[in-house]
Amino acid sequence: MRKTYDSQYSFGDVDIRKVKTNPKSRDEIDKAVEGLKFIYTTDEIRKEVFSLLEREIQPNVSKKTGRRGMDLWKILVLGVMKQTCSCDYDQLHHKANNNLMIRQLLGHPREEWGEYIYEYQTIVDNITLLMPELIDKVNEIVVNTGHKLLGGKKKEELRASIDSFVVETDIHFPSDISLLNDCIRKSISLTKKLSEQLGKPGWRQSTYLIKSFKTDLRKVQKVKHSGKSATEEKKKAAHKELIKRACEFFDKVKASLSNLRKDAMFGLMHEIIAGEIETFINKGEKQIELITRRVLNEEVIPHQEKIFSVFEEYTRWISKGKAGVFVEFGLPVSIIKDQHGFILDYEIMEQSNDVDVAVPLTTRAKDKYPAIKSFSMDKGYWSPVNRKIMGEIVEMPVMPKKGRPNKAEQAEEGSETFKKLRRQHSSVESSINGLDHTGLDKCYDHGITGFKRCIALSILSRNIHTLGKLIREKQEKQKKRKRYQKAA
Repeated sequence: MRKTYDSQYSFGDVDIRKVKTNPKSRDEIDKAVEGLKFIYTTDEIRKEVFSLLEREIQPNVSKKTGRRGMDLWKILVLGVMKQTCSCDYDQLHHKANNNLMIRQLLGHPREEWGEYIYEYQTIVDNITLLMPELIDKVNEIVVNTGHKLLGGKKKEELRASIDSFVVETDIHFPSDISLLNDCIRKSISLTKKLSEQLGKPGWRQSTYLIKSFKTDLRKVQKVKHSGKSATEEKKKAAHKELIKRACEFFDKVKASLSNLRKDAMFGLMHEIIAGEIETFINKGEKQIELITRRVLNEEVIPHQEKIFSVFEEYTRWISKGKAGVFVEFGLPVSIIKDQHGFILDYEIMEQSNDVDVAVPLTTRAKDKYPAIKSFSMDKGYWSPVNRKIMGEIVEMPVMPKKGRPNKAEQAEEGSETFKKLRRQHSSVESSINGLDHTGLDKCYDHGITGFKRCIALSILSRNIHTLGKLIREKQEKQKKRKRYQKAA
């Protein structure tokens, strides 16, 4: 049984409509609470959002019978607050149980009437129900709500800016031998876990084995970084010894896994762990192949064959030429924002670059928000085909050309409208900086689905923050108007 929200208040419960924020506070939580409270208290928006949550989150689960699950409103609030506060699940667990304003927004009783304590795993299991596609739909509702609040000419036309930035994944600096060490460590620890579940001996010294391989790895690193004192023969010999030890460990794991599969108690759950072990063995053998080719055979490994993480396999090596930043490990993301600060759409570039996503991203944004009159972007998005198509999508595409423009392009880029929109383009950097403060400086979620969820939730949190800021400004204007009327 899972309710959207509990409409029946108990003695001591907090009415979400009456949750108060500090109007002078500059903290992200206060503005996010204002935005979430507006969604909850506006009947039309609340029905639209809640019907979407009911339709998308476990639609086959009974609303009347069974064990009570977390309310859909609470899932949305906790998901938004995780990114608003730029925290991991451990910090969110603490805030959900101790932050008074968040607990009031969740509708819990005050301390004097008892406490409802959230469990860590309950929070994780429920937030992961929010799929990126669902979050994008909620985000569209929030943006449209913000546009409706704007008065007069402000909502008649939108001026959009596009830029990209890198969202880093939580990995260490990848080298062939360090990735091989990851494979050894995981294959041994998982084999030990499986053996203990089946009551089989043989891995009592697993911790020692992992440490011993790490010691061998340090010896190789020392030889690699010893400069001229180490000859190529010494470096190759050290790598050969490390490969030999790795092969011995993998052979031991394979033999143990083969014996465990013969056990009568070996079941489906055990097979899942065995599948993980085999995955890490295969990845480890791939690293051995790359080390052999690169160090022993002195080959140059093509970039597309390189691996940057055995856990977050989608990670890319990105070097954008930033000052002081040689390389970033993650995925680039392109965002579109309007002049009011709302992020209209985004694109995660798993295998593509800026020039590849310019047309599909702007076309999708134009379909969602027909009021867009101009797109401004930097030279990375330009190509002759993109420029031609962009001229058909919007009235004023601001796309500076790579290289030297011809006379017609010089005349276009020299127009006052082009210059004005080009000067305003830098405002997109403030949205990127805001996203960095809502959890996108580094993504700590696992897997490509977790990565996409993290980005979608951050963009939703940023837009709710912008909505709350807009509501606060309107409230301040109303207060000033009342003061002037009283003075008059």
